[in-house]
Amino acid sequence: MSQALHPKQALFEDGDVATALPVVDHYCGIEARMSKSLELQAQMGPVFDITLDCEDGAPIGGEAEHVLLVNAMLASTNNRFGRVGARVHPFGSPAFEADVDGLIAKSGERLAYLMLPKPRSTADVSEACRLIDASLLHHRIAKPLPIHVLIETHGALREVQQIAAHPRIESLSFGLMDFVSAHRGAIPRHALSSEGQFSHPLVRRAKLEIAAAAHAFAKTPSHCVVTEFKHPAAIEAAAARAAREFGYTRMWSIHPSQIQPIIDAFAPSVAEIDEAIAIIHAAMAANWAPIQHHDTLHDRASYRYFWQVLERAHRTGQALPIEVELELFGAP
Repeated sequence: MSQALHPKQALFEDGDVATALPVVDHYCGIEARMSKSLELQAQMGPVFDITLDCEDGAPIGGEAEHVLLVNAMLASTNNRFGRVGARVHPFGSPAFEADVDGLIAKSGERLAYLMLPKPRSTADVSEACRLIDASLLHHRIAKPLPIHVLIETHGALREVQQIAAHPRIESLSFGLMDFVSAHRGAIPRHALSSEGQFSHPLVRRAKLEIAAAAHAFAKTPSHCVVTEFKHPAAIEAAAARAAREFGYTRMWSIHPSQIQPIIDAFAPSVAEIDEAIAIIHAAMAANWAPIQHHDTLHDRASYRYFWQVLERAHRTGQALPIEVELELFGAP
């Protein structure tokens, strides 16, 4: 390739580029599953994140001990890539500040992010971030700690644009099960299924509003769980719909068997990768001026799309020609 500007320099203004997170956010809260997930990540590489769960994973009355367990997992030699985060208790819970301070005190330099569940408003998010930042300062942690937010209450969905705009937020996730429960039985159980969650109007609306808000502020939208973990075809079909129809660039996994089907669904096809390489190659040779490719005109607007295809291929571990890896991503 030529020595033209890198796509990130040529095609985007500052603040327009979302952080390129792995396409899978894998949740686990039991010691055996945490260990297995870390072993799997060490084998597969950083193609998925791990979120160690201090909220639903901790037994009632055992919250402090669970934070110690999560800290031990973060210190594991299998945490090789720095892509392990933690979910804390909701802001306002008696365990919230203890979770935050206990994790930051021992693992502040290792945490990839903290996940905030169940905020009721932008004010909740702002105050939670203030407390997290105060703990970082107190423990002299210089490494930035990104904050992810679970949108699963009526208030958070109502203010999702403001939450997405918050400068400390890196990603928005949709909490399907708590969102359905918040409707007091008005949304049927079918809406929790791999198919029904894409057809019920209230659930569809929530998914679309979260994705739109995230993209508006260059944050990463993360799709909710599929609970039918023994049915890979259903998982892959749901992941494909989340990516292709609803604009999500990341998705939750709750069982190791779900990780690869989600990666496969979010990965571009070989044909999409080949087309993107050809167009980006030609654009760089033209120093990002408009080009014609297979009787179709392209300029910087379409170049952004094809660059994002290549980024998605890289994040999902797809094989790219070594010269493309070296030129665009820095390493084979």
